Amino acid sequence: MKKKTKSSSVPVIAGIALIAVVLLACGAFYYMTYRRANTVAGGAPVNIYHATDFQGLLDSVAASGSVKNMATFKHAAEHMKLDKNFKPGHYCLAGGLTNKQLVRVFAYGWQTPVRLIIKPHVRDLNKMSRLMGQQMEASPAQIREAMDDKEIMEAHGFNKATYLAMFLPDTYEVYWTATPLQLLDRLWKEYEAFWNKSRTAKAQEAGLTREEVITLASIVIEETKYEPEMPTIAGVYINRLKIGMPLQADPTVKYAVNDPSLKRILNKHLQVNSPYNTYKNKGLPPGPITTPTKVAIDAVLNYEHHNYLYFCAHENFNGQHRFATNLAGHLENARRYHSALNTRKKASK
Repeated sequence: MKKKTKSSSVPVIAGIALIAVVLLACGAFYYMTYRRANTVAGGAPVNIYHATDFQGLLDSVAASGSVKNMATFKHAAEHMKLDKNFKPGHYCLAGGLTNKQLVRVFAYGWQTPVRLIIKPHVRDLNKMSRLMGQQMEASPAQIREAMDDKEIMEAHGFNKATYLAMFLPDTYEVYWTATPLQLLDRLWKEYEAFWNKSRTAKAQEAGLTREEVITLASIVIEETKYEPEMPTIAGVYINRLKIGMPLQADPTVKYAVNDPSLKRILNKHLQVNSPYNTYKNKGLPPGPITTPTKVAIDAVLNYEHHNYLYFCAHENFNGQHRFATNLAGHLENARRYHSALNTRKKASK
C-alpha cells in the first residue's frame, strides 16, 4: 500500500478551511440579519396607512430613526415575505428588537394605541370631526360623514342637536386605524359608562335628562372657568327653570348669532330668532353649545341649592361673580361692576 503524500492532503485541508469560512460567513450573515438586535428606543412613531406599499413602509421605518441597519431589515423583510403581507397601523418601535421580531410586528399588526384627545369648548360637529381626524388615520370628512349618518346617530340615542353631548372631553386609548364607526361606538360606550347609577339618579332628581344636564353644563362652563363657582351658577339656572323664568344666558346668544368672540351682547343680538336665544325662549336650548368638561357636568348634577336668580361679574375682575336673589340686588352688583370697568378704562388712557 502506497503512503499518502503530504502534497495530496493540502487540497483537502484547503477545502475544509474554505467550507469553514463559508459556514462562518453564513452564520455571521444569519446572525446579523435575524438574531442581532437592530432597533433603538426613542425613534419617531411609524404610521402605515392602508394605502402604503412596501417601499412606503421601508421609507417610514427608515425615517423613524429606530432601525440601525436598514439593509439587513429589508433583506429579512423580503425573505419573510413582509412585502406581501403587512398591516396598517401606528407603531412605536421598542429598542432591542431583531429584524425577525420587527417583521412580525408589522406582519401581525401589533400596533401601539394612540391617545385620542377630546377637548372641551368644541362648538360643533364640524370642529369635532376635524379634531378627531387630526389624530387618526380616518380623515375629518370620513368621520363627519359617519356623524351625519342618521341611523348611527339614532342608534346611539341622539339627534342632530344633541349629538355633541356624546363627546365627553377626556383622553382615550384607541387604535389609530379605527374606523369612524368604531370611534363613534367607542365614545358612545364611554358616554354610557360615565352615566352611572349615581349620576343618572341625580339628573332625575333635578328633573333633567342626561342630554339636558350636558346642555346646561355647556352654558355654565361658558359663563365661568372658575370651577368652585360652577355649582352656584348651575343653581341659578336650575332656579330659573323651576319658576319658568327665561335663562337669559349670554353664551347661548353668542351661539345663536354664531359669534363666540362677542364681548358685549347688544339689543340687536337679543332679537335674533333662534331656538338657542334663551332671552326669547324659555327653557333649555335644543342641545349643548359646546363640549363641557366632566367637572362642569358634575357641577350641574351637584348644583348648589340657594335662592339666587341673578349673577354678575365681580368688580375685582377676578373671574368670579356676585349673586343676588332679586333684580334690585342684581342691578346694584351690575352698577359696581360697570363703575369699576369705567375706572379701569380711564386709568388705561
